[in-house]
Amino acid sequence: MVNKINSVLKEVLVKIKPSKKEIQNIEKHIKDFTRKLDSNAKKLKINAESFVGGSFAKGTAIKKNYYDADVFVRFDKKYKDNEISDLTEKILRKFTKNIKKIHGSRDYFSIRINSKFFIEVIPVINIKNPKEARNVTDLSYSHVKYINKKAKGKMNDEILLAKAFCHANKCYGAESYIKGFSGYSLELLICYYKSFLNMIRVFAKDSITPQGCTPKNIQKNIFTRGKLIIDIEKNYKNKNMIMMDVNNSKLKSPIILIDPTFKQRNAAASLSEETFERFKEACRKFLKNPSEKAFEEQKKDFEKIKQNALKNKNEFVLLEAKTEKQEGDIAGSKLMKFYNHLCEEISRSFDIKDKEFNYNNEKSAKYYLVVRKKKEIILQGPMIIQKENVVKFKKAHRNTFVKHGRIYAKQKINFSLKQFIENWKKKNEKKIREMSVRGLKVVD
Repeated sequence: MVNKINSVLKEVLVKIKPSKKEIQNIEKHIKDFTRKLDSNAKKLKINAESFVGGSFAKGTAIKKNYYDADVFVRFDKKYKDNEISDLTEKILRKFTKNIKKIHGSRDYFSIRINSKFFIEVIPVINIKNPKEARNVTDLSYSHVKYINKKAKGKMNDEILLAKAFCHANKCYGAESYIKGFSGYSLELLICYYKSFLNMIRVFAKDSITPQGCTPKNIQKNIFTRGKLIIDIEKNYKNKNMIMMDVNNSKLKSPIILIDPTFKQRNAAASLSEETFERFKEACRKFLKNPSEKAFEEQKKDFEKIKQNALKNKNEFVLLEAKTEKQEGDIAGSKLMKFYNHLCEEISRSFDIKDKEFNYNNEKSAKYYLVVRKKKEIILQGPMIIQKENVVKFKKAHRNTFVKHGRIYAKQKINFSLKQFIENWKKKNEKKIREMSVRGLKVVD
């Protein structure tokens, strides 16, 4: 089995590594761009300089149909936090017009170089001590330096495998609508476990020490308060100190991965329990049946899902929701929040057998649901002492009963999911608008 796994991983690497020609072409664009950026910052007498971050700086970029590179603009600490985005835009407009502003904790910019390459320009503060960081992006320079020091040669290939695997299984991305592994967190995990295979063996089996690793190479995985605690550089004497020192809001993720460049930060804080469980299941499936498909994003065959639903006497519905919010994390999180709310409303009358959220990285998302209607539901009414309200409740509902001083009604479900959605839309127009959704329709 090990030979088969290694053979699959070897084939996958050939597919996911960008060619030398692609890398050289991109590096040429980046070099030309940063040269212009630094030159114009100097002309404007702005104390700032660029550095390349992200996957291209670390040699961990995966082959794609189109690429994007991160260029950070490091501003002197004399500048206020709320002015560096405007200064970045001022510099950019001196040599390019194709600028798209993206709103975030700090506004940043997307520059289209050509149809297959974009550069994202992110303003940061030039800091020497991580404690001086005003924003998590201020740590980016330290992250690049650390990974470049720890991950070299074959280690970069292991990182590529981890990123491709997580991307294919919808576990990659710190965005709030994904709640997965960030690129940096995966890089750290590979530095810790030494290889992609070691890492997935750990998460597939929840074992204490991964096969193939000696105590000299790796610390034992210790679970504290149900969390997997990883402190690569041993910045803390024990796990309990970590739980006391790290911000409580950053301890909700199933993995506490101490950032080697700033020990109070959990580099895996974005990871949710749900996404982690999906990742672990993907690890188990791959180890049981190694295949290149595990590294390829599988598009949903809605027609097949629909036919299987009908075969099992369930109802299938495909929905599309739209928003006017900025595409990316903002639009995605709004559409995800609405999806979760809608599913909660649906679950009151239907048993949800299967569902999925699919965001297209623009201003719309598709949701599919496979459901079976409940035979009946229990509606809660007023307390018995509220006589007028009890009379109204009885008029609205026939089959009522009293329990613990409150009246309830049994209601049979005699409507389909599509009917439920159309009625729900009419009754909740205001709520839908308040949730920033501007369109909800049944596609199938």
